[in-house]
Amino acid sequence: MLREELLSAERRIRPYPRPCTPPWFARGGHAQTLFAHVLPSGGRRVVRAMDDHREVELADGERLLVFTRPGTTGVRVHLFHGLSGDVNADYMRHAADRLSALGHEVWSVNHRGCGEGEGLAGKPYHSGKVDDVQAVLAASRADAPDQLQLLVGFSLSGNIALLMAGRGEGPQPDAIIAVNPPVDLHRASVDIHRGLCRLYETRFVLRLRAAVARRERAGLTSRAYRIPIGASLCEFDDLFTAPEAGFESGVDYYEQCSSLPHVASIEVPTVWISAADDPFVDPAGFADAPRSAHVHLHLEPAGGHVGYLARSGAGCERWLEGALEHYVGELVAAVRRRGRS
Repeated sequence: MLREELLSAERRIRPYPRPCTPPWFARGGHAQTLFAHVLPSGGRRVVRAMDDHREVELADGERLLVFTRPGTTGVRVHLFHGLSGDVNADYMRHAADRLSALGHEVWSVNHRGCGEGEGLAGKPYHSGKVDDVQAVLAASRADAPDQLQLLVGFSLSGNIALLMAGRGEGPQPDAIIAVNPPVDLHRASVDIHRGLCRLYETRFVLRLRAAVARRERAGLTSRAYRIPIGASLCEFDDLFTAPEAGFESGVDYYEQCSSLPHVASIEVPTVWISAADDPFVDPAGFADAPRSAHVHLHLEPAGGHVGYLARSGAGCERWLEGALEHYVGELVAAVRRRGRS
């Protein structure tokens, strides 16, 4: 098939038609973001003692913990969480439950040292850990070479997914969904330090500081770090992420690991979901940037940062679950069209 015909086939990815119409209490990006993470979320929690899991060894000898659910469709979906999260983050649980119910196999992945993977790794994960994601994909491909591989990255992991695909080196999934990726890390770190966004920044940094302290006590860091309790995310990345991960500074980390300059080079069928009212991932910074024809951008008017609460009768529902179901189906069809070409 000619390249033009291939791109035409991938452009046939149909947009998810159902709008995210906010309930009265979740109008605006801050309300969407906050209520989505404080309302009872349901979704089955996973624990190492009770659920199927495996460890994936990384190139430096450290390990990641992956929780697995079987499937029957020949599609394996790999879910990666956002900053300071783990596989039991509300959006991870909802996605795993929904996709598993459709018959897809699901691998829910804890980044280095996160959740019940704590103690398996000392080096930090960050928004450029492409090699860790590729180690999971390589282990998955070796385990089931005939399965279609999809990767769903939320927030920070969405940036990793786009960066990986844009660079085009090493193992790649068959298709990608990136949800609210902070594609310009410096801009996002500045925006999260403003106004009400300081609430999210403070939560992130407090959780990250606690994780660093636990790693120090376990002897898993290269040295002791002094991170002020009121540090900004920029300061945290400058004081800890950059030196511990081998970057010259926080700015160097942001420059090397932002995916936006690479999105035009993506050749993997990709859906990018963002919200116009995301409090700290402003679409003004990416909506008009060059994008590969393989990338379908779904910019929903409402949804906050991985919130997406939608009105449903007298209550509300998680719009993102339906969007993920739709776009997984569209991407599987696109990949299979590729296979027949």
